[in-house]
Amino acid sequence: MPVGRIAGIFGLNGELKCDPTSAGRTLFFKDAELRLIDAGGAARTVRLETVREHKGRLLVRLAGIADATAAEAFAGATFYADATQIDLDENEYLDRDLVGCTLYDDSGASLGVVTAVQHFPTSDMLVVGGKLVPMIHQFIRSIDIAKRSVVVDLPLGLLDETQAEEG
Repeated sequence: MPVGRIAGIFGLNGELKCDPTSAGRTLFFKDAELRLIDAGGAARTVRLETVREHKGRLLVRLAGIADATAAEAFAGATFYADATQIDLDENEYLDRDLVGCTLYDDSGASLGVVTAVQHFPTSDMLVVGGKLVPMIHQFIRSIDIAKRSVVVDLPLGLLDETQAEEG
């Protein structure tokens, strides 16, 4: 399962800017081994030589990568780990558990189905009908994975088509 994405290189010493998923963040530490699939689809196991935080993002250096030229080949790659490696806290969910859940408003009306989860530094987002729904406590009322449902209280206009039909 995806636990982070390489956004690009950082500096001249082979460091990479990494955006981990919320649940995957704990897997990024010195000497951790993760699966990496590059933008071309090639997969390999890599060891994290260094990991540090910089302006809310992780900077990682892979073992054997010593300069920006070598690191550049990994831009756009995705880190993967086995789901059993991820320790979830209360109210944390795996992407695969959220995809396929139906979004409902407080009245029980269906707002659509979660087709993907996207991860941004400020919050994770549910993709519903091509729109992004922030996974923040102000909007998410409850998540029931067993019932495949997410109850939300969204601001007017966030899911335009749905709210236009209601009005």
